[in-house]
Amino acid sequence: MTDKDIRKALITHLVDLDETYVLKAVRRLLDAKQDPIDIMQDCEHAMRMVGERYERREYYLSALIMAGEIFREVMMISQPSMEKRLTGNASSGKVLLGTVQGDIHDIGKDIVALALRCYGFTVEDLGIDVPPQKFLEHLRNTPPDIIGLSGLVTVAYESMRETTRLVREHNISVECAIPIIIGGSTLSEEICRFVGADFWVTDAMEGVRVCQRIVQKINHP
Repeated sequence: MTDKDIRKALITHLVDLDETYVLKAVRRLLDAKQDPIDIMQDCEHAMRMVGERYERREYYLSALIMAGEIFREVMMISQPSMEKRLTGNASSGKVLLGTVQGDIHDIGKDIVALALRCYGFTVEDLGIDVPPQKFLEHLRNTPPDIIGLSGLVTVAYESMRETTRLVREHNISVECAIPIIIGGSTLSEEICRFVGADFWVTDAMEGVRVCQRIVQKINHP
């Protein structure tokens, strides 16, 4: 099989949740000096297809979780190649990240943190079940460029909203408002408006791209 064939098969097998094949294919592609960013984009495409199967009720939540775990393993395998590719680049920016109070899901958050680090971001990860006040304390001590709030369950939306409110109040006293991104597979534009966030994303690589655009705008207003 050519590298192109392997990349196509990688997408298919990730959608089918074939962990053994996916990890073997990723290692082979990296050994062949394939661009790790291209591999990430292939996996991102596969993750969107997994999400579509979930929306069509062909997959259950357990499949989403399994796909996320496989993607996280792919990210970890690819991280050394990604870091080598980015050697010499300055930090892309600083992100304060955490799963909000009332939610203990960490797979999506951990994948986002790893993806951001692969792309040169400095990430301060507060963990899970993080109270709004803790986000506020950390941004006062070491102000980030971006705040990321992760949540999967419905009860997380109120925590996101309260955290956003506290950050907005803090922003009034500082020169530049800190953008807030909310992330989770169940989010929508409507929920983003309810929370009062600036952006919403449903997958890791989309989150990276939003953060890149924000930092680019900060550095080149």
